Amino acid sequence: MLLLTSPKQTISELVLYLLCAAGYVRAARSAPGQPKQAVTVNAFELVGNSIASGQQVFLGTEDKVYIVDKTENNPTQINGHPAWAAEWSASSEQTRPMDVITNSFCAGGSVLGNGTWLNVGGNQAVTYGGDAAPSQLGGAPYDDPDGGQSYAVFFFLIYQANGHGSLHLSIRMLNPCDSGNCDWFLTAPMTTRRWYPTLETLQDGSVIIAGGCMYGGYVNDASQNNPTYEFFPSRGQPVLSPILQNTLPINLYPLLWLLPSGKLFVQSGWKTVLLDMVQNMETPLQDMPDAVRVYPASAGSTMLPLTPDNNYTASIMFCGGSNISTEQWTQNWDIPHWPASSSCVQITPDQSPNYVELDALPDGRTMGNLILLPDGRVLCLNGAKTGTAGYGNTTFTIGQSYADQPQLTPLVYDPKAPATKRWSLDGLSSSTIPRMYHSTATLLPDGSVFVAGSNPNSDVNTTAPYPTEYRIEQFYPSYYNQRRPEPQGLPNQLSYGGSYFNVSLTLADLFGNVDSIQTANVIVMRTGFSTHTMNMGMRSVQLQSSYTGNSDGSAVLHVNQLPPNAAIMPPGPALLFVVVNGTPSVGIQVMCGSGNIEKQSMMPVQNLPTSNITSQQAAGQKQISGTSFLVHSARNWLVFMMKYVGAVSAILLF
Repeated sequence: MLLLTSPKQTISELVLYLLCAAGYVRAARSAPGQPKQAVTVNAFELVGNSIASGQQVFLGTEDKVYIVDKTENNPTQINGHPAWAAEWSASSEQTRPMDVITNSFCAGGSVLGNGTWLNVGGNQAVTYGGDAAPSQLGGAPYDDPDGGQSYAVFFFLIYQANGHGSLHLSIRMLNPCDSGNCDWFLTAPMTTRRWYPTLETLQDGSVIIAGGCMYGGYVNDASQNNPTYEFFPSRGQPVLSPILQNTLPINLYPLLWLLPSGKLFVQSGWKTVLLDMVQNMETPLQDMPDAVRVYPASAGSTMLPLTPDNNYTASIMFCGGSNISTEQWTQNWDIPHWPASSSCVQITPDQSPNYVELDALPDGRTMGNLILLPDGRVLCLNGAKTGTAGYGNTTFTIGQSYADQPQLTPLVYDPKAPATKRWSLDGLSSSTIPRMYHSTATLLPDGSVFVAGSNPNSDVNTTAPYPTEYRIEQFYPSYYNQRRPEPQGLPNQLSYGGSYFNVSLTLADLFGNVDSIQTANVIVMRTGFSTHTMNMGMRSVQLQSSYTGNSDGSAVLHVNQLPPNAAIMPPGPALLFVVVNGTPSVGIQVMCGSGNIEKQSMMPVQNLPTSNITSQQAAGQKQISGTSFLVHSARNWLVFMMKYVGAVSAILLF
C-alpha cells in the first residue's frame, strides 16, 4: 500500500510502484559477482585452521561455515575450557572459537524451517583420553556437561559447576550470523538420550530425530539401543521403529531421506523401509545389496538431483562401504586391513522397491563423502581403501584408527554420462592430507567444496599415524575459474507454487552467444549437515523455467517457484544458483517457504511463457568475442544507466 504525503511523493512513488510491478525495479538481491580465482582447478588449497577438528560442519550463511567437534583437549580456549566448536569465514579465511556447551561427540544436525540449526545428542561428560568424567555436570578439566542426557534427568540435574544455573539439555541451537556475535544455546531436551542419531527436515520445517544409542561404542548392542524416532518441536513420546530394533548391531546413524511422496526412506544395517510418519508404519523394500552402507561401514550416499526431466522423482545413490556380515561386527579381528567395497547402487523408492547396480567406484572406498555440485555432478572425496570408521585400542589398529590406506584423490560422477563412463578421475589432483574417520565436506556458495577434519583418536593427538587434523582445504571443481554468470532479479525467498519470476542474463553471462540461454537452469541446493560421511538434508532441486532470447544478445529466464510440494524441497535456507553452459553463478542464500515452522501454503503454478529467441538485428551480433564483445557489453551498460538516470530525473521533476 502506498502512503502518500505530498503530490511530488505521490507521483514519484506511484511511478516506482508501477516500475516494480512491471518488473523493471525488483525488490530482490543484487547480482552475485565473481569469486576469487583459484591457483589451480580440480585441486585442493589450504585455507585456514579449524580450531576444533571438523567432525561436524555446515554452511550457516553465505560466508560462514560452522564447525563442531567432540569434547577434547584442543589448544584454543574459550570460557575457561578447550573450544570444541568454531566459525570459519570464507571471505577472510579466519576462524573464531565458539562454545557449544555440552559434549557434542557424534551428534546429528539439521536446520529448521525458520533457519535455526540444531545439533542433537552426543556423549557423556569426559576427561582426558575420552574417559567418563567424575561429574556429569561439568567441571575440570573440560567443563563439558553431558551432551546426551535424557528428559527425566534434566529436571533434577542443574548445571552449577560454573554458576550457570541452567538445565542440562541435549539439543544445542544456533542462529547463524555474519556479525561474529552469535553462539550456541541450549533448549528443551529430547525425551531420551541419543548418541549417533540422524536428523531430517520435514515438510513443515520441523525435524525428525531417529535412532542412536545410550553410551556409544564401535557398534550398537541391545543393552543400550534406542530404536525410536521423535520430532522437534516435540510431538510427544518417541515412536518405536522396527527397522532400528531389528538391525543390531549396525543401526547407528541410520540413513534417512524425506521423499516427494511425503514418506521417509530409512536404511539401516542390511534393511530398507519406507516409513509413513502419519500412520507410523514401515513398508519393507529390498535388502541393501553388496555392502553395508551405514556407520561404521560408512558408504557415501546422496539423493540425486530432482529435476523437471525426472518429474521430481527421488533416486538415492550409495557408493562404497564394507561387505561385512552381521556376525563380524566385533572388535576382535584385523579391521583396518579389510578391503572397502567399490559397489554403487541406486534406488527410486517412490517407484520401485528394488535397488539397481550403478557404475562401480574405480576402487574400494569407505568414508567417502558424496557432495552434490550445482552443475549436476557428484564429487566423491575423503576416506580410505581399507577398514571402517571408528577407533579403538587393539594390537591391530593403526595408532587408534580402524582404517588405513587413505584415499587422497577425488572422483567425479556424472549421472548424465553413458553407463560405464560415469566416474572420472581425469585431471583431478590429489590432496596431501589423509581425511579418515571424523572428516567432513560441504559445498560453498562459490561452488568450491570445504573440506575439514580427520581424527581417529580418543583425544587430541598430533603425532599419531592419522593425527588430529586442523587444516582446512577448499577443493575447486573444473568450472571454478570460469567467468561466472551474474544474474539479475534473483529473489530472497521462494514459495511453493505461485507466480514465476524473471532472471536477466547479459550477453557476457551467456558467454557471447544468446543460444546459451537454452542451457541455463536455476538450481536450489541444501548443503546439509556433514558428519560421518553423511550430509544430512543435502538435496538439489532444479526449478522449471523457460526463456526469451533478446535481439541484443541478452536473455531472460522465466522461472517457476518451488513445486507446490514441500517434501521436494523442505522449508528453510538454501542456496540458489543460475547455471549456464555448466558454469554456476555464485550462489545466494534464499529462504524456502514461509520462514516459519508450520504447514506451508501451496499455490497454483503460473504457466510460463513459451521459450523463444528473437532474431538478431545485425549479422555477427549473435556471437561476439574479444574486444568487440567487451565494447558491446560496456555500451549496453552505458545505455541502460543513461535511461535509468533519465527516468529518475524525470520522476524528481514532478
